[in-house]
Amino acid sequence: MSEHTPDAAPSDYAADAEQSGHAADPATSGHTPDAAPSDSGTAEENRRQVLYWRLLARMFDHEEQPALEAASVAIVEDIGLPLALLDPSVSVDNLVQRFPDLEDELAGLMAPGDDDQRVRRAALVSKLLLNVLSTGSGSVTATQLADWQRDAGWLKRACGDEGAGELAGVLSGLEGDLVGRMRLREVLADPALARQLTPSMSLIEQLLRDKANLSGLALANAKALIRRYVDEVAEVLRTQVAQTSAGTIDRSVPPKRVFRNLDLDRTIWKNLTNWDPEEERLYVDRLFYRQTAERTTPARLIVVVDQSGSMVDSMVNCTILASIFAGLPKVDVHLIAYDTRALDLTPWVHDPFEVLLRTKLGGGNDGPVAMAMAQPKITDPRNTVMVWISDFYEFDRSQPLFDGIQAVHRSGVKFIPVGSVNSSGHQSVNPWFRQRFKTLGTPVISGHIRKLVFELKNFLD
Repeated sequence: MSEHTPDAAPSDYAADAEQSGHAADPATSGHTPDAAPSDSGTAEENRRQVLYWRLLARMFDHEEQPALEAASVAIVEDIGLPLALLDPSVSVDNLVQRFPDLEDELAGLMAPGDDDQRVRRAALVSKLLLNVLSTGSGSVTATQLADWQRDAGWLKRACGDEGAGELAGVLSGLEGDLVGRMRLREVLADPALARQLTPSMSLIEQLLRDKANLSGLALANAKALIRRYVDEVAEVLRTQVAQTSAGTIDRSVPPKRVFRNLDLDRTIWKNLTNWDPEEERLYVDRLFYRQTAERTTPARLIVVVDQSGSMVDSMVNCTILASIFAGLPKVDVHLIAYDTRALDLTPWVHDPFEVLLRTKLGGGNDGPVAMAMAQPKITDPRNTVMVWISDFYEFDRSQPLFDGIQAVHRSGVKFIPVGSVNSSGHQSVNPWFRQRFKTLGTPVISGHIRKLVFELKNFLD
């Protein structure tokens, strides 16, 4: 424990600031020495700077800086926070378990709002950033990965919904690096360690790349993790599909004349001319019903997925989405994956887990080969939607593929190009194709799954 007294902190840091030129000289500034608000504000700002300088020092050099550590200890004690806050080996999750009052304080901590306790906020923010962004080097254990994932969850909550979305790419990249440094095969071969793994896109990507080298217990644990992740994502996507607004009502189908479809307001309005003022009665000579029938013509959904390494996020999400739409009535779903060869995965389209196990990440790609397999599946162009997930880097095959896409689009098929999204969340689409798709009237969807759900739901319903 430090012998520092709370009353000494503001004056000490104000003195330090004066020596470094941060505090104004009363003789030249026109302010009197007893200008308490100004001195207090300067001291507070200096304390925040100490905490953030310590954060930067620890992130770029794991050796402690004694002066910064001592000053930070004094500040943290002064504002009533636990000293464990300064220990990088203590996870945020563990810190909250030991000091439950911090839970509410961390929620929305970095979201815009009033900043009436700036030093306290700086101390908590420094803890979150140090634990999540400073991942060190060398091998990573399953426990360390699990602790980091939980700390990253606290950082997301601190940032709020909007901030967490902006941070997603950075966190995904860090997690991918941690997974890559983990001895995954050894972890999977140990049931106790495998149970500590939390499935994520970065982990699933690594498992899909390495599945050919796994066997026995390690392969079984890998499959269990993939299945668990697929089920979690499927639940989220089912909710999105259910909540997305459906297509328009089919006005060509007469309304069913049952009581639950009776349009009472319209019936009264249309029969007002039959009102008898003497008897004070409304005589109804015609009933009006609401139209509720939706289109029932079967629709065909053809999903073509580039299974090169940069496509894993889109491939996982879209194969799961295809399986959800395959479970809807009146939707006929076909699934094709391709690299330099095309593979028809339609027989397994209802089970995205089996689809993912049959894919092979990496290698080249040949879009015209996939188009040659997809085109014969188009039997009713006006009632067909083709979703093509790729970064569209085809090199010398770019023009032949675009010619095929153009022909499909002109036949009446609704063509939806979806750009690639790598494990860091950055979209990458060949500018040559992007411009031509825009001219064709079929702009590339940004890769956000909700936009694709909306497009498909409106076409298929």
